Amino acid sequence: MSPARMQTCFGAWIIALTALFYGFPEFSMYSWAAIGLSAAAAVLVGVRVHRPAKRLPWYLLSAVLVSFTAGDTTYNVLTDYLGQANPFPSLADVFYLLVYPMLAGALLIFIRVRAGADNRAALLDALVPTAGLGLLSWVFLISPYVRNTDLSVLDKLTSTGYPLGDVLALAMLLRLITAGGRKPVALSTLSAGGFSLLVTDVVYGLRQLDGTWHVGGPVDSGWILFYAATALAALHPSMREMTALRSPAAVVMAGGRRIAVMSVAALIAPAVLLVEDLSGGVDDALMIATASATMFLLVVARVSGLLQTQRENAGRERTLRMSAADLVAASDEAEASRAVGKAITAIMPAGEPFAMFSHQVEAAPADLSGMLITGRVHTGDLPRHVAAELGGFEWALYGEVVTAPAGDDGPKLRRLAYLAADEELLVEVQPSFEALMAQGTMAIERIALNTEINRRAGEDYFRALIQSASDVILIVGDDENIRYASPSALPVFGRTDLVGTSLFRLFAATDHAELRDLLSQVLTGRGPRDGVDLTAISGDDLLLQVECTCRDLRQDKAVNGLVITIRDVTERRRLETDLAHQAFHDTLTGLANRALFQNRLEQAAAVAGKARGSVAVLFVDLDDFKEVNDTLGHAAGDQLLVAVGTRIAEVAGPMNTAARTGGDEFAVLMEHLGAPEDADAIAAAIVAALGELIEVSDGGGGLHLVSGSSSVGVATSADAAGISELLRRADVAMYVAKTEGKSTWRRYEDAMHEAMVSRLEMRSALVEAVPGDQMRLRFQPIVDLSNGGVIGLEALVRWQHPAKGLLGPNEFIELSEENGSVVAIGGWVLREALLTLVGWRRSPIGGRLRYVSVNVSARQFRTPGFVDQVRDVLQETGAQPEWLLLEITESLVLHDAEQVWRDLRELRAMGVRIAIDDFGTGYSSLSYLSQMPVDVLKIDKSFIDDILHSSQQMALVETIVSLARTLDLDVVAEGIELDGHRQALVDMGCPYGQGYLFSRPATVDEIGQWLVASPAHR
Repeated sequence: MSPARMQTCFGAWIIALTALFYGFPEFSMYSWAAIGLSAAAAVLVGVRVHRPAKRLPWYLLSAVLVSFTAGDTTYNVLTDYLGQANPFPSLADVFYLLVYPMLAGALLIFIRVRAGADNRAALLDALVPTAGLGLLSWVFLISPYVRNTDLSVLDKLTSTGYPLGDVLALAMLLRLITAGGRKPVALSTLSAGGFSLLVTDVVYGLRQLDGTWHVGGPVDSGWILFYAATALAALHPSMREMTALRSPAAVVMAGGRRIAVMSVAALIAPAVLLVEDLSGGVDDALMIATASATMFLLVVARVSGLLQTQRENAGRERTLRMSAADLVAASDEAEASRAVGKAITAIMPAGEPFAMFSHQVEAAPADLSGMLITGRVHTGDLPRHVAAELGGFEWALYGEVVTAPAGDDGPKLRRLAYLAADEELLVEVQPSFEALMAQGTMAIERIALNTEINRRAGEDYFRALIQSASDVILIVGDDENIRYASPSALPVFGRTDLVGTSLFRLFAATDHAELRDLLSQVLTGRGPRDGVDLTAISGDDLLLQVECTCRDLRQDKAVNGLVITIRDVTERRRLETDLAHQAFHDTLTGLANRALFQNRLEQAAAVAGKARGSVAVLFVDLDDFKEVNDTLGHAAGDQLLVAVGTRIAEVAGPMNTAARTGGDEFAVLMEHLGAPEDADAIAAAIVAALGELIEVSDGGGGLHLVSGSSSVGVATSADAAGISELLRRADVAMYVAKTEGKSTWRRYEDAMHEAMVSRLEMRSALVEAVPGDQMRLRFQPIVDLSNGGVIGLEALVRWQHPAKGLLGPNEFIELSEENGSVVAIGGWVLREALLTLVGWRRSPIGGRLRYVSVNVSARQFRTPGFVDQVRDVLQETGAQPEWLLLEITESLVLHDAEQVWRDLRELRAMGVRIAIDDFGTGYSSLSYLSQMPVDVLKIDKSFIDDILHSSQQMALVETIVSLARTLDLDVVAEGIELDGHRQALVDMGCPYGQGYLFSRPATVDEIGQWLVASPAHR
């Protein structure tokens, strides 16, 4: 139910009960009790509905109504049921007299809440008419009882208690209504009820003196009005304002009505004196004199208060004038704030505690700027950090103003100032505080306007300097917040809304200490800092490497802050890092390169020497890596190198350094060598890991499994004289492992040095082998398997070493490939083989020989002019081109196919035939057979050895023979040692073969004798 509806219903109820009271006197006791108790209940309902801040005064008012009703009910029982005629004093008077202290208590609570700073002045203003009315009450109500000799002491005390209670209630009521501030409806209603009670009590007292009082007369309506007014005040929503903390207001000076009331009250005593004197005698001279003196002293105290107020106001006005002068002279906001703080301190009474606090926050863009708002606020409603600065005071005055942004893009600021002190003191100084806030606001606006004018005056020049700068330029205040950011902040930080944010938010937390040191050095006057590298955070959470420079320009009014220049050097630092990485790492495998390996080896050797320890070096060289490059191409070779580097690094582990020192050579440095066996274990693990096949792509979509087998040499620094000696030993050990069959490892031994020296000597001697006529030819017959007839010879080279005797090709061909002497040896073999064949062709025994077969190395074939060399040798020896069969490896045919095949076609066009030696041991050769410019396939000995015992080998050889027949190619099987081999090959259709079954490699003379002795040849 709404408050208005409740009031209406209650008013109708009281009117009904009043009509019942006057219309049916016989039920007056009951209707009267209903009126009083209904009013008391209505007060409680109002308290429950409206929930005032202080409920006690309303509970006291409800008790007043209950006590009043109890007195009336008791009086009615005594007269109506017990037959007493106007009982006085009686139990009813006890309930009546209790009304006044409870009523005074309720009014006193209202007064304490609403009095404010004008408590003393309002109290004095209320006491003057109270004293005058008290005098009248004495003369007309109290004095007759006191002088009546027929009354007992109890009668007199009871009779005088009523007017004294009325005077007490009157004083409280006058004090309540004279308090400053707006009067809520509930207060006016309650005051009307209170005055109705007082007037009714006076009339009741006078009727009692005359003996004309009786129940049910018109006087009772005054008490009904008191009941109803009290209840209606409680039911009205404004009843909360009577116990709510009143908003402070300026001190209310005495107005015309208040002065008129006090003037009339002051004339009461002279008027009473005059009336009594004209009546024939002054009976109350003492009371009249007391009342007059009291009112005089109250007026003097009131005037004294006015003078004190005047002096305080004059002092505050003087302070305001001085603060206005200080604010006019202020050149910045800090000076203006100090001037306002000084003025507030001056207007506060000496010795009175107070607290001041001011701060600013960012305002919303829609907030109006320049409008000052002042008022009072409960500190409990403020943010916790603000309340903590106000010294525990309950109330504070505040001033709030929104100022325009310092620049075009800056945020609006909400500036707030607080003054906390005792509540009454705040009300007293509020006008001065508001005036100071107004002056301060105008000063800040003036300063901001001047600053803006100066800023705009230098803005064009400033913009010309920094708008086109690629570096980010920031201006940072003493609070470490950014006050300006150049447009170049967008491409660097991904955002332009940097103004107002902390400088530290732009940098990674790990660099905050370095940044603070940079600012501290500049702020403390130790000079500017240049080229400080920090890590910045871009808007999309990317980390940037930046170079910072800081300058202190706080003394420059156009800048007034620290100028920080930020340059994005991320790409430069990345390039430097990449260059440093490339300088010390292999670009293909990512492993350490030779320079980094050498550097770490020197450091590790120095540390090991001091600690009397040792280090180990492992040299790793891939076996037959050249074949992968020659057959599958360099891209496949690179894949193999990457895979090998990965496996070596995995085996070496993070505590050791794996490096690629060049080509197909790798190295491992073991810095923390516990024992020599540790290096041996790593070497064995590397050989095992690289022994597993590796899958590579040939670039044309084909996948191939190739071997990464390697030879590993191991050496330790235990006995090495230095780093160079250590590296030499590892290299020697690696070459020994390679010469002893490859795919193995060897640790350096002193004997290896001698072997290495011997190897080097042989390499050097090979250069002189052809010029020194040290090379020798041997020939092995190529026979027709069906009849045993010799159709051709394969020329095989031997080296007649001056010291070591006759050496086979396995002992020097690899060395000749390394030093390039294989080209000269191959040319000598070609010429001598053709000369020998031409000689035999002229003899009867050799006339049936069709050709001589000569092996050509890949290096010899790729030598520029090889085709011309063959042409020249044929012409020089007089041999027919068809007498020559050149044997090449299938890897040569598969690598650089276009150039190689062009030369092969040219040779075939001359009449020279081409054979693929050791066919089947290379890679993917079958897929090229249909296109290869060759004439003969020579099946490798490894296929022939197992054809009698392996059905798979038999099937494979049959496939090769069948395929060659389909492609119209001749087939020669190598390594035939058993007659069973020959018969199996004849059965499968292989036409030709060679091997120990027919003849070992022999000299020219031995071949001649063999031809003479061979019946098939004859």
